[in-house]
Amino acid sequence: MKYVITLDTDTQLPRDSARQFAGVMAHPLNRPRFAASGRHGAGERVSDGYGILQPRVCISLVGANRSWYARMHSGDAGIDPYTRAVSDVYQDLFDEGSFIGKGIYDVDAVERALGSRFPDNRILSHDLLEGCYARSGLLSDVQLYEEHPSTYRADVARRHRWVRGDWQLAGWLLPLVPGPDGHRPGNPLSALSLWKLFDNLRRSLVPAALTLLLLLGWTALPDAWLWTLAVVAILMLPMASAFVLDLLKKPDEVLLRQHLAATASTAVRNTAQTALTLAFLPYEASVNLDAIARTAWRMLVTHRRLLEWNPSAADERDPRRSGDSPRRSELAASVRSMGIAPAIAIATAIATASFAPVALVPAIPILLLWLVSPGIAWWISLPLARREVRLTTDQLLFLRKLARRTWAFFETFVGPEDHWLPPDNFQEHPVVSVAHRTSPTNMGFALLANLTAYDFGYIPGGQLLERTAGALDTMAAMDRHQGHFYNWYDTQTLEPLSPRYVSSVDSGNLAGHLMTLRPGLLALADDRIVDPQWFEGLSDTLRTLVDAWIGTAPAPLARLQQDLEIACQSPPATVADARQTLDRIAEGIAEVATHVAGSPVAEASGAVRAAGDPAFWTDALVRQCRALQDELSHLAPWSALPAAPSGSGDPMDVRGIPTLRELAALEGEWLASIERRRSAPGSTEDHAWLDEWAGPRRRRASAPPIGWRRSSAWRCGAMRWQAWSTASSTTTRATCSPSATTSTRTDATRATTICWRRKRGSRASWPSRRDSCRRRTGSRSGACSPPRAGTRCCSPGAARCSST
Repeated sequence: MKYVITLDTDTQLPRDSARQFAGVMAHPLNRPRFAASGRHGAGERVSDGYGILQPRVCISLVGANRSWYARMHSGDAGIDPYTRAVSDVYQDLFDEGSFIGKGIYDVDAVERALGSRFPDNRILSHDLLEGCYARSGLLSDVQLYEEHPSTYRADVARRHRWVRGDWQLAGWLLPLVPGPDGHRPGNPLSALSLWKLFDNLRRSLVPAALTLLLLLGWTALPDAWLWTLAVVAILMLPMASAFVLDLLKKPDEVLLRQHLAATASTAVRNTAQTALTLAFLPYEASVNLDAIARTAWRMLVTHRRLLEWNPSAADERDPRRSGDSPRRSELAASVRSMGIAPAIAIATAIATASFAPVALVPAIPILLLWLVSPGIAWWISLPLARREVRLTTDQLLFLRKLARRTWAFFETFVGPEDHWLPPDNFQEHPVVSVAHRTSPTNMGFALLANLTAYDFGYIPGGQLLERTAGALDTMAAMDRHQGHFYNWYDTQTLEPLSPRYVSSVDSGNLAGHLMTLRPGLLALADDRIVDPQWFEGLSDTLRTLVDAWIGTAPAPLARLQQDLEIACQSPPATVADARQTLDRIAEGIAEVATHVAGSPVAEASGAVRAAGDPAFWTDALVRQCRALQDELSHLAPWSALPAAPSGSGDPMDVRGIPTLRELAALEGEWLASIERRRSAPGSTEDHAWLDEWAGPRRRRASAPPIGWRRSSAWRCGAMRWQAWSTASSTTTRATCSPSATTSTRTDATRATTICWRRKRGSRASWPSRRDSCRRRTGSRSGACSPPRAGTRCCSPGAARCSST
């Protein structure tokens, strides 16, 4: 083992970061070189190169939006090396950074530098000391992501642990440092490392020093204004310096307005951080002093609990969720934990009023901040509620019309002429042309566009299956490289375009689209055969037609709008009602089409008129309504038949609109009911009516609509795994057995699918044996093909699938 990457539990390692770590670590200029320390018995340490590399650590997007406190600290690196390490003075001037526990280290170098050097059960903050011995470098162009504490109390608990760890390292500032078994060898650390240790101790005393300076300035020292402004200036100086520097460093490619807006946003955030620092000053002073006192007592007296440590998850625990104290108020808990700050504020106000009343004027604003600091800490730590998007009616209508216009592209250009594959683009200017080429990403978009059009009510389920099956048939027949799609194809010849190559990005996009498409297809069987979205979809097309109409909408258009609004507000509750509603709307559409046909229409092709010509949208409206009528006639052909002559009604009264699965289950009951009524005495007209009723039902009973949907979903899932294997880091070629090499392209595809399932897939994510049929292909691989409608499942060793 050459290198080890160490991370916290809440640290995210982006893709390719590990490779970048190892590459920089292995660079000849960065390889660690040792030199003996000049002090007697100090041993060796890394004097050149690096034994540890510390990357840049950023806050994740999820962690930055958990609370106002996390959001305020998510955009600025700050000055604390433990929280945000970026390019700093140490690395810029001395070619040496600080290790904060997340990075990569050379195992041999660290073992040589640190082996048998430290006492047991003594070091809590080990990362800084390890970086001093093994020499840490700052790798600022590679990033890690971690969570920032979402509550102030969790952040303070973490800093309390850090302060204890820093003060336990105070012994390494002496000429003789603690060693194993009570030995005290010479101190091998450089002057820079000694300064880092001392600087941490100095930083932990800053809140107490500033608080003491304010208290003395208000009660004992003259000129309270001077001391108050001095403390405020100390806190504001870093923020003001950063603001001026950001303001002057405008990138050339950024507009002045954008630069000023970004600089102002950063300045507001830094100002808020400074105000919080001032408000929490006495509380943080007490926390740091408590950590220092605990460390001194444990190191000098008890020698116990030196490694006391809680993970960040425990600090973040919410009492309301954990059950520790269900009735405890968050605000009350904040007041109890931070009660020392209001107590100091009240005591200081009384003392100032007694000894120096004039000092109350500069002291009152800060004392008020200290008084309400528990409430401020509670408020900024509250979880941010996810902003709910509330769209107005006009916005919803605009988005639906935009969706309908978008579907018009796929409706117009994705068809049999292009083998149900989407052209890459349509050019309007300067010459009207269609780019008859496509990619795996485009194919995935088109498949999802079909499903989305079904959800919006633009096409019925039959059209969805027809378009999806056509695209999947074409994709199964296209030339591929070991089962993987090439990046570009001609949609008319289906030949891959030169240069031929496989793109992991496009294959990953296609895999994601197929993963979304498959459950959508499987859910079709449980959708109602008449969806209320049908009428919403017709309304979207009609609104687009109205927008394209120049001048006042004619009377037929207004009547059709009214009929569709009624259908949308009160959708039909039965199949018969749906038939009547569609017939009435079809009559209105025919009237509108007649009116449009008599109006002057610009001479242009349908593709060009799609952008805003009434004739195009009228044709689209006619086709859409006819497709819905055809779907209803196919699934419920009896709905168009007249009522029984004797008035006996439907042989099998069905309440509501059935799903496709329910419809398939009711077919047998309906036919049995018709046979019983035919055998009963009755008039000739009744028997003829029953024969007419039974005809479409027998035709419906012989159709396998659910099987079609399962077949398309199975093929979608099989192709998804093929596309996904291209985008995954471990390809099928690396995981398959030699039997995956077959004689034909189709067999290779099938073998790749089955092999991927055996190696990486799980039975839970694959169609059940009742939903799919796998048969021998006759190739050397013995792989199985996708299912066919009307077949039942067979064992992998069977010669063929038997039909149902």
